[in-house]
Amino acid sequence: MPVDFIKNYFTQEKIESLFFIFIGIVAISFSLINWFIIKYSFYKGLAYPLLIIGIIQLSVGTVVFIRAPKDIARVEHIVKAERSKINTEELPRMKKVIQNFTIYKWIELALILVGISLFFLCKNSNVMFWKGLGLGLMIQASLMLTLDTVAEKRAAIYMNYLQAV
Repeated sequence: MPVDFIKNYFTQEKIESLFFIFIGIVAISFSLINWFIIKYSFYKGLAYPLLIIGIIQLSVGTVVFIRAPKDIARVEHIVKAERSKINTEELPRMKKVIQNFTIYKWIELALILVGISLFFLCKNSNVMFWKGLGLGLMIQASLMLTLDTVAEKRAAIYMNYLQAV
């Protein structure tokens, strides 16, 4: 049934948004602990990407979580009452979503490479801040890449389903 597939897709999106929210809260909390309690240079470097990307994770996760029920209602209405809007609204929206995932993945890969470079270039350095920053970038960008890859695959399946409806 079309309605079940739509509910399933957006419910999975909502569940993944909870992962984003959880990871964001953990990252923000750990960054604040690093700044205000631990205070060592390495951990201060680690704190920056944890905080900045953690805020992004928390924000994106919250927006998707709140938006999912509205998306279910909107797409169910389109499928039931205005099928032509699948081709004029929902498919173009999903094509844009998938294009954005491609951009996000390139950015995340670049951040992983920057993180790896900083971590290993500063491996034997006395400037531990940059090593921490590199590690933080590697961790956060890797998490984002993993979650975005899962979301992109789910979006592609959903888009294929819409094309077949």
